[in-house]
Amino acid sequence: MNTLNRYADHLLQSYSNSPRGKYVSLLIVRRVESEAIFRTEGSGEPLNKEFVHAGGNADSPVVQRVVISKRKQTAVERRTGRELLRRFDLLFATKDGVCSLNTNNPCEKCMDCMIYGYAAGGGGAQRSRIITDDAFSLHPAQLITDTKMFNAPFDNSTPYSEQGKRMTGLGSDEYVRPESLFLDIETMRDLTPGEFRYALGNVLRSTRYGAISSRIGKVRNLLVGIAFSDCELFSNLELTQQSYDLLRGGNADLDFPLHDTTAVQAVRDAAQALRKRVLGQVTMLDADTVSSIVAELGDLYGNEETLRNDLRETILSYGRGLPNNA
Repeated sequence: MNTLNRYADHLLQSYSNSPRGKYVSLLIVRRVESEAIFRTEGSGEPLNKEFVHAGGNADSPVVQRVVISKRKQTAVERRTGRELLRRFDLLFATKDGVCSLNTNNPCEKCMDCMIYGYAAGGGGAQRSRIITDDAFSLHPAQLITDTKMFNAPFDNSTPYSEQGKRMTGLGSDEYVRPESLFLDIETMRDLTPGEFRYALGNVLRSTRYGAISSRIGKVRNLLVGIAFSDCELFSNLELTQQSYDLLRGGNADLDFPLHDTTAVQAVRDAAQALRKRVLGQVTMLDADTVSSIVAELGDLYGNEETLRNDLRETILSYGRGLPNNA
């Protein structure tokens, strides 16, 4: 990736177990492309929401925004990456099988463990180098949510069984409407170029978020910007409020739905304004450079042999070898 090579000084040349203060922040607009449900657990639970100020001004009113929790974002992206590693036989064996999520059975060697972290019951641990936070909806909750009734009919597609028994599976779900926009910053700390390509690929290739993701929850992640720095930048909430102020102007509220190109430009402008508050060195890439990186990443993922070699080289850089069948 020739474009990314120009910024090699902002990435580690080899893995380090000690913090080096090299941060890469991905500015992301998560565009919902179908109905979606972002809640904690279980059917019938309400959507995750928070009361916050609409904008960044002192007189800005308090509104309720829908939230995608941080764990619900990275969990999807980790599974996307692990699917890729499994495809190339790059997950290591453990004493209880193969490296797996949420089973207290990490291999402590694969890219997922080394980048997203793990905590083994035996005492080993790796802190995640992917820093995330809750993503907030750009629009207030009342504009982007609705409620839908659902039922569970019998085999004859009616609410009555052949014995005349009436079904009891009737309820409702609150959902997020299509074309809703969520703003998010995903910060990567002390990654090598190979690790960055893998983690960025996981973000751009993940497409299903939230509950009932096999039928709803289609999301497109738009990479709005990339910033290299020696510290964390501003928060998701600050970015959302600043973007909201820029888009609203003198109007009472934002139009919904809002075209994503309009939102993307507002987020870029908001990020440029907020970077002035950051006490540190920040290199923010322009839109054309970001597009070039995404295009080159697409070429990498489109070539299976090159991608396999890139993943293998990154795993070998940890000094722990490769899985036996890789």
